[in-house]
Amino acid sequence: MKTRRKTRKTKTGSMRVRTGGVIAALAASAAVFIAMLQMEKNILTRYERGTVFAAAVEIPRGQLITEDNINYYFKELQLDKSCIPPTALTDAGQAAGLAACFDIEEVTILTTGMFTQMNMILAKMDRPVVAGFKADDIYQVAGGVLRTGDRINIYSVGGDGEGPVWRDIFVHQVFDASGTVIPNADTVTAAARVNVFLDEGDVEEFYALLDEGSLRVVKLLK
Repeated sequence: MKTRRKTRKTKTGSMRVRTGGVIAALAASAAVFIAMLQMEKNILTRYERGTVFAAAVEIPRGQLITEDNINYYFKELQLDKSCIPPTALTDAGQAAGLAACFDIEEVTILTTGMFTQMNMILAKMDRPVVAGFKADDIYQVAGGVLRTGDRINIYSVGGDGEGPVWRDIFVHQVFDASGTVIPNADTVTAAARVNVFLDEGDVEEFYALLDEGSLRVVKLLK
């Protein structure tokens, strides 16, 4: 009888040890799991993501960004905030009225330094207006390859020979023969009509010289 009681006590003690071991293992596992969750939370917090804009397609130099074409040229990306440049475009509202300073390759993260504000261009004028002319009215018109954002000098054949009549004129829009705007990516279609920004005070003289057929256009390369 004593032997049986001793055996029972031994088995009961062994079961208690095993149960305690299981509980301890579960507790350890729970502690490891909680620690891993905390570690993951810390990592995710450290690598917080933010919104930036990248070029959805190549953006040609001089291309004006408007509310109508922003979804074509821009796409939204989510990046680790530590990888986002301080000057990155992070709000679509920042984009309206920007003109690309140079050709921007597709998927490039866009920053403010890649664009010129249109209002900065117009700020140089007292009362800016849009003046238009047909390509036929001005000899060659830089070979017909003018595009939005190009800068041109306008000369008069009968001038005083001291340089262009108007310098660094910004090309606002360019149209083909059917009146459709020619995108900057199109390097083939010849310009049939061109709109440029001029000071209102220069418009009368511009059209007078245009009627005389004395104006010539030179495209600036920089």
